[in-house]
Parts: sequence; structure tokens; C-alpha cells
Amino acid sequence: MRTGIFIQVRLASTRLPRKATLLLPGGNIIQHVMRSLVRVPADVRALLTDDSSAKELFPFADGEGYALFIGPEQDVLARYCMACRKYAVSRVVRATGDNPLTSASLALQILGAHASHGADLSHYLGCPLGTGVEVVEAAALYAAEKDATAPEEREHITTFLYRHPERFTILEPLAPAPTRLPDAHVSVDTSDDFDKVKSIFEALYVGRPLEAYEVVEWLTRQGGGERHD
Repeated sequence: MRTGIFIQVRLASTRLPRKATLLLPGGNIIQHVMRSLVRVPADVRALLTDDSSAKELFPFADGEGYALFIGPEQDVLARYCMACRKYAVSRVVRATGDNPLTSASLALQILGAHASHGADLSHYLGCPLGTGVEVVEAAALYAAEKDATAPEEREHITTFLYRHPERFTILEPLAPAPTRLPDAHVSVDTSDDFDKVKSIFEALYVGRPLEAYEVVEWLTRQGGGERHD
């Protein structure tokens, strides 16, 4: 069983162009995403991007010990499947390049639950958007690649799986209580999102990846969501 940590990222975002390169305390967004998953065991770690973004992203990937894989710009499902074949992985931890607060602890725990339940696709419910990952079997991605036809099923790699629970075993447990803040959002999609995430880093960052429970505690103190314990 070979596991790949695959982070999808490109620089042509329409709402916040080149957001992966925006600077936070300690590094830019994509550097923090890569560092956040360093405690998660994997056989291969790679940024999955498109041709137009590759040259600028390569130094960041290389500097963090990540490979850089180039695939289709819009067909992200095909990009993931191509990477699975290239690196011969059978399980993928999927993260995205706009989530510098991705939690290693949540990733480790959902990986364990995924394996013990024999799931095809797993993720936590209730943690702040932008702290969790998806774990997905390569075989399930290949099945989606074969049958998915809608544009959103090609752009968002697990949409086809969620739409067909009769075909795939999907595990969606509640996140651990200290990391639960379901109304919170710490993914960077807009300039306002970036300002909020930058404030979190300025308040909490001490040279190591932040964990979800720290983010939840800070957001709760700031009135950024309601705890559901």
C-alpha cells in the first residue's frame, strides 16, 4: 500500500490570483500547506499543478522536498489519476494549495479511520473549512475518471464519488470535539479570507504548523463561530 500526499495548486485563480504565493509569517501559503503535512507518513509527496504554474511553483516544491507533477488545468480528476499512475500510489491524501491551516493531526486521524473502515473516501465533518483533508483510494478515482462526464465532476475530483454512495464506501465522521467549529472558514479564496488567515498566523504562529484545535480556540475567542461539542 503506497500512499501519496497530493496538493493541488495553480496560480490562475480568478478571485485571488496567485494566492498560493501570498506571504504569511514564516512563508507563503503553499509553503505552509506543504509543511503542515510533514508529520503525515507518505511514500511520495507532490504538488499537482498545470503547465502555466509549474515554473514558479517548482522552487517552492523542491525546497520542501515535494515533487512537482504537471497535468491538465481544468480536468483535475485526470491530473490526480495521472499522478497516481506515475507514482504508483493506491491511496491519496488530498489537500489544496489555499489551505495553509491544514491540520496534520486531523489528517493522521482520518487516515487511520479510513484504513480501519475499508473506505473509498473519507473526511471529517465539523472542523473549520480549510483544516481538513480527504483520503481517497486510487481505485475509486480511476472509476470516477472512467465514468464522470459532468464538468464539475472533472474539476472537483471527489464530486462523482459523493454523488454515487451506492458505488463507494464514504466515511464522514464528526471531527474530534476540540477541533469542531462547523461554521468556521479558514480557506483562502478572497482577499478578506487572506486577511483573516494572516491575523491567525500573526497571533499564533511560532515557527511550526498550527493545529486545528489552536485555530478553533482562537476563532472562538474572536467570536468566529459557535462550538458544537
